[in-house]
Amino acid sequence: MNKLSTSTSGRRMRWRLPLIAALIAGLGGGGWMFMHAKDSNAVEKKDAKAEKKQEIFELTRADFATVEARELRVALPVSGTLTPLNQATVKSKVAAEVRETLVQEGMPVARGQAVVRLDTADLAARVATQQAALEEAKARLSLAQKTQESNHALLKQKYISQNAFDTAASQVELAQAAVKSAAAQLDIARRALEDATVRAPFDGIVSKRLVQTGEKVAPDMPLFALVDLKQLIFEAQVPASEIPRVKPGQAVAFHVDGYAGRTFNGKVARINPAAEAGSRSMTVYIEVANKDGALKGGMFAKGGITLEKSEVMPLVPVTALRQDGNAGGAPTVYKIDNGKVVAQPVKLGLRNEDEGMAEVTSGLAAGNQVIIVKLDGVKPGSSVKLPESDAVKQAASAAGRKG
Repeated sequence: MNKLSTSTSGRRMRWRLPLIAALIAGLGGGGWMFMHAKDSNAVEKKDAKAEKKQEIFELTRADFATVEARELRVALPVSGTLTPLNQATVKSKVAAEVRETLVQEGMPVARGQAVVRLDTADLAARVATQQAALEEAKARLSLAQKTQESNHALLKQKYISQNAFDTAASQVELAQAAVKSAAAQLDIARRALEDATVRAPFDGIVSKRLVQTGEKVAPDMPLFALVDLKQLIFEAQVPASEIPRVKPGQAVAFHVDGYAGRTFNGKVARINPAAEAGSRSMTVYIEVANKDGALKGGMFAKGGITLEKSEVMPLVPVTALRQDGNAGGAPTVYKIDNGKVVAQPVKLGLRNEDEGMAEVTSGLAAGNQVIIVKLDGVKPGSSVKLPESDAVKQAASAAGRKG
């Protein structure tokens, strides 16, 4: 009975020992795999963190701007029409038939140049008539003077009375007056003959021809219209509330349709003291030099009167300004320095909201590059990559500052 029990116990121990050994081996392998997996996860997290830390943001040219140094102006928007400073309608001074028109619309003319010739037959005959009248008056004067001399001798010899002598003397005075009148009439006739040739009153361009050859004209009848385009007046309407800010001499920059790429300049010459009827605007007259004749009368202009302007200083786009709560809420910009983003505090001066630019009095210099849009993940310390040409420029600029 004891032998059978001992034999059975031995057999149980023999199959339990391999099972225990297998369990111990399994537990050891599982522990090793757990520790290995834990170490692997830690390495992966470390690598991912390092990779995230070294992430480089590639910028496009729309993401940043280069600071430039120039004047910044604050302007009052204005619009209006350009009008020639000198313009005139040339009229006839005499009644005559148009014999010849010498210029056409659009032709330049010089002061004193003939533009119309009128028929001179009647005018020349009038000159001849007045010349004859003058000669007749002179002859009567000569006769009256000789009579007076004779009467003077007779008066001394008491052959005539004093009354008769005075009558003869008055005839001399009447003859002298007649000579003066005839001379004046002759002068008028000669001027009328000269006026038959109509001349330009100033240098300009013919804008209208109002008569044709063969037409009969009367005194004060319009013949031609001339304009001088060397000086124009920009008549701009300004709200009455803005007039206190406008002063004579202020600079004006404006554009005209058809010259999209060109800026024209002028200056405030004078201000109308009364507002336009039915409106609350006042007319400001702006002088515009037009030496090349590019501008024409009647063109519509749109621009601004410079109310304030800065010195030549660095300018930064308003979109680049940020409020990061540093330095008591002072504005900052994200400056790109050697491929890194730096939060740069700046002090601002004049701002032009219409142009979207602000003057920087300190904190930036011309040539610096700043981020002008908000980019997710880009913050101070981030690494950024510029387009190749801009990166080369920034490196050259940095080398120049170090040198």
